[in-house]
Amino acid sequence: MRAPMGNFDDVRPAPEALDLLVAPVADAVRGWSGTVPAEQILHVDTDPRWADTATFVEHYGQDILERSANCVVVAGKRGGETSLAACLVLSTTRVDVNGVVRRQLGARKASFAPMDTATGETGMEYGGVTPIGLPAGWPLLVDAAVVDLPHVLIGSGSRRGKLIVPGKAFAELSNAVVLEGLGVAA
Repeated sequence: MRAPMGNFDDVRPAPEALDLLVAPVADAVRGWSGTVPAEQILHVDTDPRWADTATFVEHYGQDILERSANCVVVAGKRGGETSLAACLVLSTTRVDVNGVVRRQLGARKASFAPMDTATGETGMEYGGVTPIGLPAGWPLLVDAAVVDLPHVLIGSGSRRGKLIVPGKAFAELSNAVVLEGLGVAA
């Protein structure tokens, strides 16, 4: 099978790669619903050494950068309470944590969640966090530019492998909120 981007040796529909996915992501693929069939979510098996965006692009080609997105976990604080959320933005941008995120979460202060919190709460590896399989109830803030792409390369929940997902599928994920300007120029 050939991926709609990049030149990967091992490409298969995610439902056929459940053994390569971390538990929360595999569970989300098994229970997938929406207008985009689960078979259109592709898993590309890659070496964990190339997981970081810059290294990945260097190895697989510069054209992938424009069609990649990063998912980060943020913490919003208000009145001594902390709430967690995930943000999905194009890899060529950064998350507007102190503007769009803070306002959307109704927080007095927002910041990136500590690595231990992000990995512990999601069950995913740092550097591989993905919007597919996030904890129930978490808001998922998605930059509109991600949804507009035909296909988007994202993490798979681990540093081994990536997922290629039709952009419109992100708008259908549980608790997704599509926002203009969530990703700002880096």
